[in-house]
Amino acid sequence: MPELAQPADAFAERARRALADEHLQGALDAGTRRLHDGRSAAWSSLGDADALRERAREIRTRTIADLDRYLSEFTAALEARGGRVAFCRTAAEANAYVVEVCRKTGAKLAAKSKSMVSEEIGLNDALEAAGVRPVETDLGEYLLQLAGTHPAHIVAPAIELTREQVAELLSQVEGVRLEPELTTLVSAARRQLRETFLQADVGISGANFGVAETGSVCLVTNEGNGRLVTSLPRVHIALMGMERLVPTLDELAVLLRLLSRSGTGQPLTVYTTLLTGPRREGEQDGPDEVHVVVIDNARSSLRGGRYEEMLNCIRCGACLNVCPVYRKTGGAAYGPVYSGPMGAVLVPLLAGLERTSALPHASSLCGACTAACPVKIPLHELLLELRRDLVGEGVTSRAERLGFRLWSYAWSRPWAYRLSTRLARIGQPLARLSPAGRAWSRGRELPRLARRRFRDGR
Repeated sequence: MPELAQPADAFAERARRALADEHLQGALDAGTRRLHDGRSAAWSSLGDADALRERAREIRTRTIADLDRYLSEFTAALEARGGRVAFCRTAAEANAYVVEVCRKTGAKLAAKSKSMVSEEIGLNDALEAAGVRPVETDLGEYLLQLAGTHPAHIVAPAIELTREQVAELLSQVEGVRLEPELTTLVSAARRQLRETFLQADVGISGANFGVAETGSVCLVTNEGNGRLVTSLPRVHIALMGMERLVPTLDELAVLLRLLSRSGTGQPLTVYTTLLTGPRREGEQDGPDEVHVVVIDNARSSLRGGRYEEMLNCIRCGACLNVCPVYRKTGGAAYGPVYSGPMGAVLVPLLAGLERTSALPHASSLCGACTAACPVKIPLHELLLELRRDLVGEGVTSRAERLGFRLWSYAWSRPWAYRLSTRLARIGQPLARLSPAGRAWSRGRELPRLARRRFRDGR
């Protein structure tokens, strides 16, 4: 099971490797620029985009505040249509439920469409341990599965792969060398995945949203795999974080207008699918069984607290595309699941600050992520809150806490401020000898302080 947490120094080490990788830097620049430019163009067509964002924020905030009610409504509506809902408190419970459904149906092959929550709970490892072979059918996820790695982006999971790397991965399956040409690579991927769709015993998907009034699961995709996974196998299992509900279809429409534009720059993605229960009498398409696995996995601990607003996130990826840190380090630096500003906030909240202490610092606090968020989550402010928590909970080193206490003492008293700024020019060369000074000046020019301070006059 992939860990949301990572060693404290893992981010810095992975970031250094990413910065030294010219191919990765080129792929990140091209990918994030394309997504960012698409979002900017799509938002310009909205008219009063800020009013729509405020409306979306209100919908998400109201839903989370009354989440128990909407979960109950969703369950009742889906079960009235023949579906089944399972509430799972932990990742282990969710994995156990999915494995049990596969066991009861005798499943040996599971076709999966894109699902970040399945990455979060480590579902593939659990399925393989139970003798079920999971195959990712989203093209980006399929490539990452072949490479043995995890998604680097919420919307574009293989954003870090170059065309040549894709050709190498698909060539290993084909048994012949494929040219790094788009049409050739897409045709090869289709050939390799076609039999999975036809032979899968179980289809597993995520859920962009669940609609409480109808019991529907909404999938937003740009590839036909989502519909194939949810209609061809006899059993469909949808994994949904407990916060992904929306009260009504009308309110879903508001969020869809923002999700596609923010994520990929499209007015709507190619496939926007609403699934409501299993196949009914007289219908030719659809599964015999539909299971929706509603996953908590520490989300409920955020409700009613100062980080509750993070549950509003609709997983569009816009914050990643504008973040200067993500655009240079890529997703792998953050860990195996969530990355960028939303990951830097969410992962410490789900996994614990003491196990993810580097992530709140993986930000320049420029505020671009907050400006890009379609539901107005104040991401940079939440990152500051997490940094305060690092100090308050004693997670940061004693030396760092002592240094900031001394700095705070000096700069909150006029006489100490005057003295410290006078001594700064003399002590500046010594600053480079400290660990923090060496780290700061390793990649930056540290200008010499002026001989005379502004306050000294002419």
